Amino acid sequence: MNLRRFQAPARILAWLLSLTFLTGCQTAYYHTMEKFGVHKRDILVDRVEEARDSQQEAKEQFRSALQRFNEVLGVQSGALEEQYNKLKAELDRSEAKADAVRSRIDDVEDVAGALFDEWKDELEQYSNASLRRDSQAKLERTRRQYGQLIGAMKRAEERIDPVLSAFRDQVLYLKHNLNAQAIASLKGELKSIEGDIGSLIREMERSISEADSFISAMARD
Repeated sequence: MNLRRFQAPARILAWLLSLTFLTGCQTAYYHTMEKFGVHKRDILVDRVEEARDSQQEAKEQFRSALQRFNEVLGVQSGALEEQYNKLKAELDRSEAKADAVRSRIDDVEDVAGALFDEWKDELEQYSNASLRRDSQAKLERTRRQYGQLIGAMKRAEERIDPVLSAFRDQVLYLKHNLNAQAIASLKGELKSIEGDIGSLIREMERSISEADSFISAMARD
């Protein structure tokens, strides 16, 4: 979370983070943050930014992994062990980035659910009907915008596992077949892997664009 935006003293923020870690309770976390003027809306925007950034990092990592695949195809079989180690490192980094994407999306969903529940409940507290209608209209608009955002994020997330699965298979095969036959196998699968990664990158770019739009919309409201 980009805690600097909240302009709270560093010691207080450190305490808040340690409290969250110890309790593991998002509800308590939101309640505590609100005491310091940081509301669920602020946290949602911040988490959307983090999810967007994690997808950007994952996108670049998968591009790097594809480039490494192409490099492996151009080496002599005697140098395959070194290339295998590099390819395995790319797989490990890709899996770590994928885990980060999933975690960030979960964080977004958690705070969004809490925000919308709270917003809906608070509509009943209005005595002014005009203000209530205006707030309800904003709630519905924000829900629609969020629906587009989380849908794009989920579509991108769904593309990750097939890519990782194919990537993992090829790395595992190469591990035990450091020879020309392994290279031939990689060449045969490269087009499919390229297509899967291309689809993943396009979905991530759509999701990143939706995140930017959502953040801009929240700033206007």
